[in-house]
Amino acid sequence: MSAWLDEIKWNDDGLVPVIAQDAADSRVLMLAWMNREALQLTARDGHAVYWSRSRRKLWHKGEESGHQQQVREIRLDCDNDVIILQVEQKGGIACHTGRRSCFFRRLEDGRWRTVEPVLKDPSEMYGKN
Repeated sequence: MSAWLDEIKWNDDGLVPVIAQDAADSRVLMLAWMNREALQLTARDGHAVYWSRSRRKLWHKGEESGHQQQVREIRLDCDNDVIILQVEQKGGIACHTGRRSCFFRRLEDGRWRTVEPVLKDPSEMYGKN
């Protein structure tokens, strides 16, 4: 029943990198990690569930911010070691900084420059100052 999970090349920590991509325009929103349970829950329920390496627990995307990811498609790369989720990003914000994408800095003239605006103050999403 879960033989499809056995086809994935999990790293030594039992994780696989996952790219979340906007299903509407293919914009890369974020990179996160999943363990078997997170991927199984994601496939079953249709909402992105990741493994938080810092907190060492499952992380249901949007559980605090409200910005869930509705999964439209799950794909595995040719080496069976990277997953892409095609998602509908609720609220249009994927990053904990309040931006659409976690990839908001661009290398310009030898330094990283922020090139995308904050759409919502993180303190409004997480209740932190």
